[in-house]
Amino acid sequence: MLQPAVFLDKDGTLLDDVPYNIEPTLMRLAPGAREALTLLASQPFALFVISNQPGVALGKFQRAALKDVEAELARMFAECGATLSGAYWCPHHPEGSVAPYATACDCRKPAPGLLLRAAREHRLDLARSWFIGDILDDVEAGNRAGCRTILLDNGHETEWIEGPQRVPAARAADLHEAAQIVVRQAEAAHGEAASRPAPAGEEAAQ
Repeated sequence: MLQPAVFLDKDGTLLDDVPYNIEPTLMRLAPGAREALTLLASQPFALFVISNQPGVALGKFQRAALKDVEAELARMFAECGATLSGAYWCPHHPEGSVAPYATACDCRKPAPGLLLRAAREHRLDLARSWFIGDILDDVEAGNRAGCRTILLDNGHETEWIEGPQRVPAARAADLHEAAQIVVRQAEAAHGEAASRPAPAGEEAAQ
Protein backbone atom coordinates (compact mmCIF):
# COMPACT_ATOMS: atom_id res chain seq x y z
CA MET A 1 0.00 0.00 0.00
CA LEU A 2 1.28 3.47 -0.84
CA GLN A 3 2.24 5.70 2.11
CA PRO A 4 1.22 9.35 2.48
CA ALA A 5 3.94 11.93 3.02
CA VAL A 6 4.44 15.46 4.27
CA PHE A 7 6.90 17.38 2.13
CA LEU A 8 8.55 20.37 3.79
CA ASP A 9 10.30 23.28 2.17
CA LYS A 10 13.64 23.91 3.89
CA ASP A 11 14.52 27.60 4.16
CA GLY A 12 11.84 29.81 5.63
CA THR A 13 9.54 26.89 6.43
CA LEU A 14 11.45 24.25 8.35
CA LEU A 15 14.55 26.36 9.09
CA ASP A 16 15.18 30.03 9.67
CA ASP A 17 15.65 31.64 6.28
CA VAL A 18 19.40 32.22 5.83
CA PRO A 19 20.32 32.60 2.13
CA TYR A 20 22.57 29.85 0.75
CA ASN A 21 23.00 28.35 4.22
CA ILE A 22 24.84 25.02 3.96
CA GLU A 23 26.69 25.37 7.27
CA PRO A 24 25.26 22.80 9.72
CA THR A 25 26.23 24.86 12.77
CA LEU A 26 24.08 27.75 11.51
CA MET A 27 20.97 25.67 10.82
CA ARG A 28 18.14 26.58 13.20
CA LEU A 29 14.57 25.30 13.28
CA ALA A 30 12.03 27.98 12.42
CA PRO A 31 9.35 28.97 14.97
CA GLY A 32 6.88 26.14 15.40
CA ALA A 33 9.04 23.61 13.54
CA ARG A 34 10.09 21.59 16.57
CA GLU A 35 6.50 21.16 17.71
CA ALA A 36 5.45 20.35 14.14
CA LEU A 37 8.00 17.57 13.75
CA THR A 38 7.05 16.05 17.09
CA LEU A 39 3.38 16.10 16.12
CA LEU A 40 3.94 14.70 12.63
CA ALA A 41 6.11 11.94 14.06
CA SER A 42 2.99 10.56 15.76
CA GLN A 43 1.24 10.20 12.41
CA PRO A 44 1.64 7.68 9.56
CA PHE A 45 3.36 10.18 7.25
CA ALA A 46 6.80 9.86 5.76
CA LEU A 47 8.65 13.17 6.10
CA PHE A 48 10.73 14.71 3.33
CA VAL A 49 12.55 17.98 2.72
CA ILE A 50 12.15 19.46 -0.78
CA SER A 51 14.37 22.41 -1.59
CA ASN A 52 15.75 24.50 -4.44
CA GLN A 53 19.50 24.91 -3.91
CA PRO A 54 20.59 27.22 -6.75
CA GLY A 55 23.79 28.04 -4.88
CA VAL A 56 25.30 24.98 -6.58
CA ALA A 57 24.63 26.36 -10.08
CA LEU A 58 25.66 29.86 -8.99
CA GLY A 59 29.02 28.64 -7.67
CA LYS A 60 28.36 29.52 -4.03
CA PHE A 61 28.97 25.98 -2.76
CA GLN A 62 29.64 22.46 -4.00
CA ARG A 63 26.82 19.97 -4.40
CA ALA A 64 28.67 17.63 -2.03
CA ALA A 65 28.03 20.12 0.78
CA LEU A 66 24.37 19.14 0.73
CA LYS A 67 25.28 15.74 2.19
CA ASP A 68 26.25 17.45 5.45
CA VAL A 69 23.06 19.50 5.33
CA GLU A 70 20.98 16.34 5.00
CA ALA A 71 22.87 14.69 7.85
CA GLU A 72 22.21 17.69 10.11
CA LEU A 73 18.54 17.71 9.14
CA ALA A 74 18.30 14.03 10.05
CA ARG A 75 19.85 14.80 13.43
CA MET A 76 17.44 17.68 14.03
CA PHE A 77 14.47 15.50 13.12
CA ALA A 78 15.67 12.78 15.49
CA GLU A 79 15.91 15.29 18.34
CA CYS A 80 12.19 15.94 17.81
CA GLY A 81 11.37 12.24 17.76
CA ALA A 82 10.86 12.27 13.98
CA THR A 83 12.53 10.48 11.09
CA LEU A 84 13.71 12.21 7.94
CA SER A 85 12.81 9.83 5.13
CA GLY A 86 14.77 11.81 2.54
CA ALA A 87 15.93 15.19 1.30
CA TYR A 88 15.59 16.14 -2.36
CA TRP A 89 17.55 19.05 -3.80
CA CYS A 90 17.38 20.94 -7.07
CA PRO A 91 20.92 22.24 -7.74
CA HIS A 92 19.99 23.93 -11.03
CA HIS A 93 19.46 27.52 -12.09
CA PRO A 94 18.99 28.67 -15.70
CA GLU A 95 21.21 31.70 -15.02
CA GLY A 96 23.92 29.74 -13.22
CA SER A 97 27.60 29.61 -14.09
CA VAL A 98 28.58 26.07 -13.11
CA ALA A 99 28.12 23.28 -15.66
CA PRO A 100 26.12 21.05 -15.75
CA TYR A 101 23.83 22.80 -13.26
CA ALA A 102 23.40 26.03 -15.23
CA THR A 103 20.30 24.84 -17.02
CA ALA A 104 16.53 24.71 -16.96
CA CYS A 105 15.15 21.53 -15.40
CA ASP A 106 11.99 19.78 -14.28
CA CYS A 107 12.96 19.70 -10.61
CA ARG A 108 13.29 23.38 -9.73
CA LYS A 109 10.15 24.49 -7.92
CA PRO A 110 7.50 25.43 -9.03
CA ALA A 111 8.07 22.33 -11.19
CA PRO A 112 6.96 19.15 -9.40
CA GLY A 113 9.91 16.95 -10.37
CA LEU A 114 11.39 16.44 -6.89
CA LEU A 115 8.06 15.36 -5.43
CA LEU A 116 7.38 12.99 -8.30
CA ARG A 117 10.82 11.47 -7.91
CA ALA A 118 10.32 10.99 -4.16
CA ALA A 119 6.96 9.35 -4.84
CA ARG A 120 8.52 6.89 -7.29
CA GLU A 121 11.45 6.03 -5.07
CA HIS A 122 9.47 5.66 -1.83
CA ARG A 123 6.08 4.44 -3.08
CA LEU A 124 4.17 7.47 -1.84
CA ASP A 125 0.49 8.28 -2.25
CA LEU A 126 0.62 11.86 -3.50
CA ALA A 127 -3.16 12.28 -3.30
CA ARG A 128 -2.96 11.75 0.48
CA SER A 129 0.22 13.79 0.87
CA TRP A 130 0.86 17.42 1.73
CA PHE A 131 3.43 20.02 0.73
CA ILE A 132 4.05 22.86 3.17
CA GLY A 133 6.02 25.91 2.05
CA ASP A 134 6.41 29.63 2.56
CA ILE A 135 6.03 30.85 -1.04
CA LEU A 136 3.63 30.19 -3.90
CA ASP A 137 6.28 28.31 -5.90
CA ASP A 138 6.03 25.64 -3.18
CA VAL A 139 2.25 25.64 -3.47
CA GLU A 140 2.41 25.27 -7.24
CA ALA A 141 4.91 22.42 -7.07
CA GLY A 142 2.73 20.57 -4.59
CA ASN A 143 -0.48 21.14 -6.52
CA ARG A 144 1.11 20.05 -9.80
CA ALA A 145 2.31 16.86 -8.11
CA GLY A 146 -1.22 16.11 -6.90
CA CYS A 147 -0.66 16.94 -3.21
CA ARG A 148 -2.67 19.10 -0.92
CA THR A 149 -0.80 22.25 -0.01
CA ILE A 150 -0.40 24.72 2.85
CA LEU A 151 1.13 28.17 2.54
CA LEU A 152 2.83 29.66 5.57
CA ASP A 153 1.79 33.29 5.92
CA ASN A 154 5.11 34.38 7.41
CA GLY A 155 5.92 37.24 5.07
CA HIS A 156 8.35 35.41 2.80
CA GLU A 157 6.14 35.51 -0.29
CA THR A 158 6.61 38.97 -1.80
CA GLU A 159 5.67 38.61 -5.48
CA TRP A 160 2.21 37.02 -5.20
CA ILE A 161 2.13 35.87 -8.83
CA GLU A 162 -1.26 34.17 -8.95
CA GLY A 163 -2.51 31.30 -11.07
CA PRO A 164 -4.81 28.28 -10.90
CA GLN A 165 -2.04 26.04 -9.55
CA ARG A 166 -0.92 28.58 -6.96
CA VAL A 167 -3.90 28.41 -4.61
CA PRO A 168 -3.17 26.56 -1.34
CA ALA A 169 -5.67 24.26 0.29
CA ALA A 170 -4.99 26.07 3.57
CA ARG A 171 -2.84 28.76 5.16
CA ALA A 172 -1.04 28.76 8.49
CA ALA A 173 1.01 31.15 10.58
CA ASP A 174 3.84 28.70 11.16
CA LEU A 175 4.80 25.07 10.68
CA HIS A 176 3.17 23.91 13.90
CA GLU A 177 -0.18 25.32 12.85
CA ALA A 178 0.27 23.71 9.42
CA ALA A 179 1.01 20.34 11.03
CA GLN A 180 -2.14 20.64 13.11
CA ILE A 181 -4.16 21.16 9.92
CA VAL A 182 -2.58 18.06 8.38
CA VAL A 183 -3.36 15.96 11.45
CA ARG A 184 -6.96 17.17 11.71
CA GLN A 185 -7.59 16.37 8.04
CA ALA A 186 -5.99 12.93 8.40
CA GLU A 187 -8.05 12.11 11.48
CA ALA A 188 -11.24 13.31 9.78
CA ALA A 189 -10.51 11.17 6.73
CA HIS A 190 -9.78 8.17 8.94
CA GLY A 191 -13.05 8.70 10.82
CA GLU A 192 -15.02 8.87 7.60
CA ALA A 193 -13.42 5.67 6.34
CA ALA A 194 -14.16 3.86 9.61
CA SER A 195 -17.82 4.90 9.54
CA ARG A 196 -18.47 3.57 6.05
CA PRO A 197 -20.37 0.25 5.92
CA ALA A 198 -18.22 -2.69 4.90
CA PRO A 199 -18.97 -4.26 1.50
CA ALA A 200 -21.34 -7.20 1.63
CA GLY A 201 -18.58 -9.71 0.98
CA GLU A 202 -16.49 -8.42 3.87
CA GLU A 203 -19.45 -8.54 6.27
CA ALA A 204 -20.09 -12.16 5.39
CA ALA A 205 -16.46 -13.04 6.00
CA GLN A 206 -16.42 -11.57 9.52
